[in-house]
Amino acid sequence: MTELDRLRWQLGVSWSLLTLHLDQVTDREALWEPGPDCWTVRPQPDGTWAADFAMEEPDPIPVPTIGWVMWHIGFWWTRTYTSCFGEPGGGAPDWGSAAAATPWPGGAAAAVTWLTGCHDRWLGALESLSPADLDSAERSGWFADGTHSLGHVAAWVNVELMKNAAEIGNLRLLHPR
Repeated sequence: MTELDRLRWQLGVSWSLLTLHLDQVTDREALWEPGPDCWTVRPQPDGTWAADFAMEEPDPIPVPTIGWVMWHIGFWWTRTYTSCFGEPGGGAPDWGSAAAATPWPGGAAAAVTWLTGCHDRWLGALESLSPADLDSAERSGWFADGTHSLGHVAAWVNVELMKNAAEIGNLRLLHPR
């Protein structure tokens, strides 16, 4: 089994764990605030939805809503794809500006469609990679300290996705039924 095969397998496991929850998330669950001072997604006067966000996390860190975690996945996955695969605006992401420019789709079903598109686009990009691409930092110089390879970024995507799946799962377990 190659490194790319392992990365695709791990992505499949992470995605499967996430979709166990995404397939059932309702708008009510997505917007439920599990406590005071939550980070969530909020409707704006122009009809779009914006996520609470700060480049420097507050102390204490706010508990996110499911909707916010869904937005967060779409936000980092879109920025990571753009930075790694040369879409317009690629290169080192300006996370603060990107967050402000990344709306939440406005409902759980629309967010699931968005995240499925992120998954499919990322998986398609992985399919095009060679072992040399995975070992190179040419597409990933923006990541962490700039020395990590694209393979490291792909592994991070899998871990971050699994962490976010666990966050959504825990929030769903806490949601009053």
